[in-house]
Order: sequence, then structure tokens, then C-alpha cells
Amino acid sequence: MTQSVKKIAKTAGQYRYVLLVMRHAKTEPANLAGDRARELTDKGRKQAKNVARGIEALGMVPDRIACSGAVRAEQTLDRMLKVFGDGPQVDYRQSLYEGGVQAVFDEIAHTPDKYHKLMIVGHEPTVSIACQWIASERSEQSLLNLLQLGLSPATVVVFGSDEPFSSWQVHAADLLAVLNPKDLSD
Repeated sequence: MTQSVKKIAKTAGQYRYVLLVMRHAKTEPANLAGDRARELTDKGRKQAKNVARGIEALGMVPDRIACSGAVRAEQTLDRMLKVFGDGPQVDYRQSLYEGGVQAVFDEIAHTPDKYHKLMIVGHEPTVSIACQWIASERSEQSLLNLLQLGLSPATVVVFGSDEPFSSWQVHAADLLAVLNPKDLSD
């Protein structure tokens, strides 16, 4: 792990509330049962596990996770939970597959104040668009530019705020990082 990633974790630790938004890991291009049934590839399974290890090493394991109900998102989270353990409260939501940006904001708004680290596992283009809307005006333009390009598989976006998730609105949190799987690998 590079020093800059450790610095990001240190900065995130200075906020009372941290949001991690992740695109599911690498998947097969198609599935006979339809898009919702697409599964992770071998590379995707490795990505999910390595990203989870990186998040754990940085001390950013979420205490609540909201995950899309699509197979590829569930498989991504299943691999990650093998690293995270039983600690996080996990909720699977079909709305994160089909509900668009509003579903992401609903998950944030309905997260009880007792949770300080929230992770949302979803899909493109929803996650990158939602992240653009979440990012405060203080966010670095270079990071915002990365969001406009869209998130590659297993990329994690990190936000911080001192306000509880239930009070977040548009442009409510500081965009701290856009981390691809290689950034989070050992």
C-alpha cells in the first residue's frame, strides 16, 4: 500500500462519518438468465477479497453495508465479508440495482446515526453519478474528474463528514479518494 492511501485513511479517520461507495467487482459479460444474474469472474473474486483486505488494513471496515440484490454485487460482498467478519450490519436492496441515484441517497438518509462507517455496493453508472452529487463543493476537481469518467470494477470512493448520514443532502460530504483495486492491494 502506498503512503498516500494510508494518508487518505488517516484523513478519513478525522471525520465522524465515513461513506464508502463501491462498484461491484469484475463480472462475466453476459448470463443466459439475464443481467441481474451475471456472476463474478475469477479476477472479480480476487478483486473483492483484495479490496476488503485493503479496507481492513486501513481501519475503514464499515459497520453497515447496503448492497444491491444483483448476483454480482452479492458475490462481491460475500467475498468481502470473509475478510470483514460478522461485524457489519448487511442489507441487500433490489432498489440499488434498479432504483438509480435516488436509491443511493435513500440508503444514506435511512442509515441510523449509530452507524459511523457506511458502505454501499452498487453498479455503474449509478454509483459514479451519485458520488458526483454527494461530493461537497470543497472536493478536489481532480477527484471529481475521475468520477465523471465512471468507476471501473471494484473501485471504492471515500467520503467524510461530521454530520450523521441521516442529515446528508446533495453536496454534503468531502470527497476524500477514488481508490481502484490496485491502490488497495498489498
